[in-house]
Parts: sequence; C-alpha cells; structure tokens
Amino acid sequence: MTPDAITEFLGDRFGSLVACNPPDAWQVDASEFRLLVLLSEDQSWLRLLLPLVPADQAQPFLSQILVANFDFTQEVRYALHQEVLWGVFHHDRQSLTAKGLGSAIDRLLLLKQEGIDPFFTDLLEGQLRQIIQAAKRQGQSLEETLKTLDRFYSEGMMGDMALGSTYQGQALAAWQRQLQRLWSEVEP
Repeated sequence: MTPDAITEFLGDRFGSLVACNPPDAWQVDASEFRLLVLLSEDQSWLRLLLPLVPADQAQPFLSQILVANFDFTQEVRYALHQEVLWGVFHHDRQSLTAKGLGSAIDRLLLLKQEGIDPFFTDLLEGQLRQIIQAAKRQGQSLEETLKTLDRFYSEGMMGDMALGSTYQGQALAAWQRQLQRLWSEVEP
C-alpha cells in the first residue's frame, strides 16, 4: 500500500476522525480509542499502535499475555512501552493489502474492547478448577462445597457482610453457576 492508499483507506473507514501528518503518520481519534498509524523512517514498514490499558493493570496477567501473543492474537501482538499495554501490528508496507490492514485494525479494536477481561477470566477459571480439585480430593460433593463457601461468607472469610445478605446471595449464586459449569471437567 502506498501512503496515499493508506490515507484513502483510513478516510473511508474512519472519516473525519483521521488526522494525517504526511507522509508517514496518521491518527484516528474516536471516543473509545486512539489508533496510531506510523511508517518507518524509510517508509518500508507500517506499524499500527493502539493503547489498551495502563501497564500496572496488565502486570498480574503478563504470563497469560505472552501466551496470547504466541497462540491467539494472530496478526497483532501485545507490547509494553511507556507504562502502557499496547496492541501492535507491524507489516511490510509494500506487500500490505487493504484487506490485511482492515483485518489488523479489526483485531486491534477487539483487543481494545476486551481489555484485560479475558486474562482475568482465565485466571479466575484456573483458581476455580483448583478449588474443585481440592474439594474432590477431600471427597466433597458439589453441594458440600457450596455449603462450605456459604459458611465462609457467613463467617466473613470470603467477603464483607456489611454489604448485606444480598451480596452474599449474589456471590454464592455466581459461585454455584461456575462450579456447576466446571465440576464435571475437573479430575481430583
């Protein structure tokens, strides 16, 4: 893609949200995101950059983020720079197509939309699996495990009961849904 084709593509896709700094930089400022499009100094490489979350929010999930880079992110990657977790796409400009650029932008916007939620969910599911495994090793049934959790909440070990019994009921309902979903999958 030529720089002019990049300008045209971004204009068609984002309209007036695109600011152009010819011949090597573009910026898309939307309310939900800021996308930076940069060419290398010799204009042979194109890089898309999208800030996702502050680095301190991503820190607990760095190992999962690296796994995602290896297994799941396809043409884009996670990167840390200037205390920010970024979504990054890097491609040879001459062989880049409009379809490839559009796909990379879509994938980056999906990373932005998801934030770190998938990593938190994966971490939580891993911990739930450990709880199920420990309960099964102790010979507990699902019902007994839920009763133990109810007791922990009642005793204040699993949450602040100052928030009222509604919180405890909601928390236990969430535990029950997740434990029921995973119970049969986990071996002792």
